[in-house]
Formats: sequence, structure tokens, C-alpha cells
Amino acid sequence: MSKISLDFETESSPTTESDITVIGAISTSDGPRLHAVEGFESLSGLLKKLGVSGSADALSRVVVPDSPSTVVAVVGLGREVTTDALRAAAGAAVRQLAGTASVRFAFPLTDHVDVIAVAEGAALGAYAYTQEKGKSERSNPVETVTIVAPEPLTADEAKRVAETARAVHLVRDLGNTSASVLTPEVFADTALDEASDLPITTRVWDVAQLESEGFGGILGVGRGSERGPRLVKLDYFPEGATRHIAIVGKGITFDTGGLSLKPASGMMGMKYDMLGAATALATITAAARLGTSTRITAWLCLAENMPSGSATRPGDVLKMYGGRTVEVTNTDAEGRLVMADGLVAASEENPDLIIDVATLTGAAVVALGKRYTGVMGNDESATDVVNVADGIGEKFWRMPLPSELRSALDSDVADLVNANLSRREGGMLVAGHFLSEFVGNRADTDQQISWVHLDIAGPGDNGTSTYGYNGKGATGVTVRTLLTLAERHAGA
Repeated sequence: MSKISLDFETESSPTTESDITVIGAISTSDGPRLHAVEGFESLSGLLKKLGVSGSADALSRVVVPDSPSTVVAVVGLGREVTTDALRAAAGAAVRQLAGTASVRFAFPLTDHVDVIAVAEGAALGAYAYTQEKGKSERSNPVETVTIVAPEPLTADEAKRVAETARAVHLVRDLGNTSASVLTPEVFADTALDEASDLPITTRVWDVAQLESEGFGGILGVGRGSERGPRLVKLDYFPEGATRHIAIVGKGITFDTGGLSLKPASGMMGMKYDMLGAATALATITAAARLGTSTRITAWLCLAENMPSGSATRPGDVLKMYGGRTVEVTNTDAEGRLVMADGLVAASEENPDLIIDVATLTGAAVVALGKRYTGVMGNDESATDVVNVADGIGEKFWRMPLPSELRSALDSDVADLVNANLSRREGGMLVAGHFLSEFVGNRADTDQQISWVHLDIAGPGDNGTSTYGYNGKGATGVTVRTLLTLAERHAGA
């Protein structure tokens, strides 16, 4: 987990010396156009000759003509200077300038929202995972960021930036950790450690407790592993809270596919299959540190999906928490099984909104690519979540839950199947239907609790690619949206 120090200076009187100053370039049909505070005019006519494109994510180091000893970094802002473009550019610059101790941003910022965005992007981009490095070296993240701005962030604004970055970095740290290290038990212990100094009550179900209370989905997925499953509940209940959000996170610490074994290439990256649980943990702890006035309950559904003589077989029937039965037709559709238990448990507390986060389906990647989170839900809360994401620069896309696809889950021997191997269409949507079956009704009504499903199979990790403030590996996507949503519910 990385951390930067934020400083500020006015445009007219720079007071802080930095190792390198970052200015911006806008991509236009006539070539790159400078986007910088006064003092860099001599670069305006040289950008194109120097090969500076202004494209998003592009970074070039150039020498200032009238000051040959001064080197600046020119970062591309894309075709339009927006708040989102500034956040991404700041993150891209800090990420690519790793190894530089201090960076100064000399963008002409007049909108305070843009100042916050630059600070946030820089904090998110200052990240490196080095816990498992041996002798090879890796450049350290930028330590100090100075932003030229008419006025600095307030103490509360600076704290929110820092806590948001901390939460995103926590997800990245957990996701990037080897599955041999981050077992379900270790994950549960980590969650308790993260919550230990916060006003969060905790409970962990071990294998024996899961069995005695009937959590058949989590047990069914985890029974093939020597590393037993866990269920973790974290409850942040601030005094005076009138709204309650439950976040259910998929935490498959490694997914081989079980007896429905994945091909070798399909197992690469399966250490990231716990990112939903990491997101739930990071969101609730950040909200507690910030004193958000919304009650948040996080449910971390943790298991390792392995093949062995004790593993669940295709054709087995599992009795889920709450009594519904599921015929397992594909042990590689395991995430929805652990999530089903978590959704039923979350529903018992009758929250105002249940959000589940999961690296759930490869079909989501096929449909939406690697940068969009697929969103489904049972009412307009799903659209509300998409709107929050749009407002803070995360890419969400609402998908339908077509009624005609529900029949794909019919079973001859149980209440439903977990997958239909003979019907390939709408895989992400069928998975959404499965989850919706386990969302309970509001107290004393026949109306379902508001529920939103976030499929982060695509944007949850970058693999070996990079963009904006996201480096290689886990990204921490949806944390910012969930934290913002919780803050807005506090005022509802």
C-alpha cells in the first residue's frame, strides 16, 4: 500500500521545488496544444516536433528551450479537458514517473472540483506491489505531489482523497497477492486486522459454523480445498444512521474451475477472483475512517475452488443458506453459489439496498470488454448506481434481466441449476437471474429488497495493460463509486 504527501502552491508564487513538473497537452486536429500555467509558453510551438501527441496516457519528457537545465513531463489529456481527463492524466503521470520522489502539477486549474480530481488521480496512481519481490528492483512510487491551484484542498477533502486511495490500494494489494499466501483463512484474518481499530463489529464463520448454520453454497465450493472456506461479516453502524447498505463480495481466493477444470490458460489471473470481497472490505473500512453516516454491512464470501476427491461433482445438489436447493451443473460457475449464501444472509437484516460485487462471468468481458462494469438490478437503484459512477469517472453500463432467460435455470431435481450448459446466450444475464433468486423481500411485504449486481470480471484487473491511474494487475474498480454512494445515502 502506497501513500503520497499532498502540497499546494498558488500560480503566481511557486514555493515548492519538485524533481519534475508535469504540464498537459491537448490532442487537436492541428496537433498538440499546451495546457499549462504561465511560464511554459516557449514549448507551445515545439510539442509536435518533439513527438508529443496529447493522446490520453502519453507521457514525454522535454527540455524547456529557454531553460536547458529544466526538464518537464508533458502528459496527454486527450481531446477535451474534463474533470475525468485531469484525474486520469494525473494518475498516468504519477504512475509513469515512478522512481521520481516529487512531482509538481502545473495545470491551469480554476475549478476546485478539478483540483480534487488531480489530487485523487495522483494518489491512485502512486502505487506499486512489491511484497513478493525478491532481489530484482522496482521503482518506488512518487512520494510527494504538489499541485498549482488557486486554493488548497480543505483538511476534510485531503482526508477523503487519502482514504479513497488507501481503500483502492488495499484492493490492489489483496488482489495482487499470490493465492498460496491469501487463503480464505488469511483473508478473514486480514479483514479483522483492517477493522480492528475502527467502529466495526465483526464475525467470522469457520467450516464447522458454516456447516451448523447451513451455508451450503460456500461449503460446496470450498470442500475440494485443503484450505477451508470462511464467511466474514463486518458491520459499521454509526450513531444516528437512518439508511443501511449491504455489500456482498465474491471472495474466491483461487478458481481452478473445480472438477469442471479450466484449461491452463484460463487459470492465469484466477487469484483475482476475490476482488469483490476485497472491494466490500475496502469500502466499509474507508467509510468508517471517514465517519460516513450510512450503516454499511459487508459480507465476504471466501472459498478456494479446487478439484479433489472431496470436491463437489457436477450433478450434486447443494442446499443453500435459507433452504433453496441448487443442482450444480458446472463447478466453474462457483461464484454465484457463494454469493447466494451471502445474499440470503444480507437480506435477513432488511437493508435498504443490497449491492453485490463479483468477478462473476467471462460473458461480461465478451459483452463489455475490460473497462466497463456490468450492472443489473431489480429496480431503479441500478440506474442510480450507474449515475453515481458516471459522475466520478468510473465506467458502468446497465444490462437488462430479460424474463425469457430465467427458464435457463430450471432444474428437474432441485429448485434451480447454477448454469445451463446447453444455452450459451446471455451468460452474464442468466447469472444475474440466478443471484436475484436469493434476494429476500422487505420485512412484512412481498416486495423484493432493492438489489444491484456489479460484474467486475472485466475491469477488476488489467492483466499486463495499464491506463490512467491503473497499473498492471488489480485496479480497485467500484470502490470510489460505492464510497460515494454510501455518502449520498447518508443524506437521503
